[in-house]
Amino acid sequence: MKRVVAGLIQKDGKLLVCQRTRYQTMPLKWEFPGGKIEEREQPRDALRRELDEELGILATVGDEIARIRHEYPNRTMVELRFFLVREYQGEVENLIFNDIQWSKLRDLPKYDFLEADLTLVRDLAAGKLL
Repeated sequence: MKRVVAGLIQKDGKLLVCQRTRYQTMPLKWEFPGGKIEEREQPRDALRRELDEELGILATVGDEIARIRHEYPNRTMVELRFFLVREYQGEVENLIFNDIQWSKLRDLPKYDFLEADLTLVRDLAAGKLL
């Protein structure tokens, strides 16, 4: 099983959403920033590392908001852990994505998110988690 962390980065009542490049698996889908947990790495440490690599920020990783297990049609299993990030140092820069946007919670369903994120996206848009 692939273990993944993602950050729900909040600013001014909005969340940061990121669009994968056309060269990645599941091209041009939207997601929350983050990535794989490396061997012997703690989830929060992995998220801090990923957010530095992807966005150039030093994040203060808060509470775990959701944990989702999902199996894709190709039989790939992922466990996603979503953490709240309310504070960070530095300015958000798009270092690897096709696009990044700050979205109001209610507007999240308008983005073409990865299949594994859809339940979380619906819950966030409905005001159930934040």
